[in-house]
Amino acid sequence: MTPSENRPLIWSGSYTADSGGHGAGIGAISVASDGTLAWQGTAVKAESPSFISVHPTLPLVYAVGESTQTVRAYRRRGEFGLEAARDPWPAGEAACHVAVDPQGRFLVVACWGDGQVLLYELDNDGGITARFPAAPSMDPHDGGRPSRAHASLMLADGRIMTTDLGHDLLRVWNYVPGSGLSQDHEVVLPKDSGPRHLVQHPDGTVFVVSEYSIELFTVRTGSGTTQFELVGQGPATAGGAQEGDSAAEIALSPDGNHAYVGVRGSNRICVLQVDGELGQLRPLMDYPSGGDWPRHHLVRDCWLHIAHERSHDVTTFRLDPESGLPGEVHHRLVAGSPTALAVAS
Repeated sequence: MTPSENRPLIWSGSYTADSGGHGAGIGAISVASDGTLAWQGTAVKAESPSFISVHPTLPLVYAVGESTQTVRAYRRRGEFGLEAARDPWPAGEAACHVAVDPQGRFLVVACWGDGQVLLYELDNDGGITARFPAAPSMDPHDGGRPSRAHASLMLADGRIMTTDLGHDLLRVWNYVPGSGLSQDHEVVLPKDSGPRHLVQHPDGTVFVVSEYSIELFTVRTGSGTTQFELVGQGPATAGGAQEGDSAAEIALSPDGNHAYVGVRGSNRICVLQVDGELGQLRPLMDYPSGGDWPRHHLVRDCWLHIAHERSHDVTTFRLDPESGLPGEVHHRLVAGSPTALAVAS
């Protein structure tokens, strides 16, 4: 493939040998017009870059090193390569998620191991210049459980929402330049639900998938207030959760009419209908994900790409433009312990 073909490129995070995985670092995957994927090699070697995020305007990728407790910027080199932009910055225990501000001013890292939420400021070249720990979470239920920060979401109004899987808590923050994150308010979810990942609908509603209870929670701002409130709760699956299941990722269709939730264990992709007026989610159907342990997935136009950590592959499904439902597995790509997918800028 030549650069003139201008095919989309997907970066893939992975678990490497230090975490018992079979990946080698961040992978480069090209996408053909028919939805098939091609492995273009390891873009850069790194130890367990388990989650990655792309700068909004610059050819940079940010990756957490889950085992090394770091975050690092990588600059695109050539068509399929990456190189370390600068030295890594310290993060927290089991750093598991990174998200970049849409304006490129900062990034936020969530650390599952010690519950830390960390903001890193960026310069005009996308380099990390400062690190600010956010206030620690306090368990709103019984006070005795460890904090397990798991993800962050850049909200449309400029605020940041983070999940704490251990405390069943959503926290909303404001960015203060030179200081980091200032907490705005909290939304308490039911005990032992385990909020993991989240996504914002174009109408401003936020949907949160819970790892433990395999549910979806709907939060939105009320009339005359900027504070989010819990307004809905329901199952993530049409057929019910099974023993050993844990929910992973949630993504929306480009038109916002459908949501897709990955469930590890029973290895399903669950399709839900979005009720535009109520902002609720209605389960439609569950489908085999086509592999083992669907840790992360990406909706790109009419395609659904699913990273399977344990079967070492990425499966691709074509989504029906009307119903939003997937067909049979369209393509399967071998990849070592893939954990995250992100479209290259």
